[in-house]
Amino acid sequence: MEYIYAALLLYKAGKDITEETVTAVLQAAGVEVDDARAKALVAALDGVDIEEAMATAAVAAAPAAGGAAPAAEAEAAPAEEEAAAEEEEEDEAEESGMAGLGALFG
Repeated sequence: MEYIYAALLLYKAGKDITEETVTAVLQAAGVEVDDARAKALVAALDGVDIEEAMATAAVAAAPAAGGAAPAAEAEAAPAEEEAAAEEEEEDEAEESGMAGLGALFG
């Protein structure tokens, strides 16, 4: 994640996003830099319009953030039902296990 933050910081500052600049930003932040990751990031960003990518990401994230609360409430009820069903299954498994043990001792 810190590699992407470094690239965004460089972009916002109007600097070129290169392996050297990404490495310099990360080192300044006290991060141990993996040269392969820095190289992969620069290669992945080659030809990408960062402004457009951020705008697209912001638009995609807005509806998800607005609908998060109702979705969380909707998921709570099935989760409770699922927990109750699992508890019943455990009880049934325990009972059948006990019946098997009783058969061993006649």
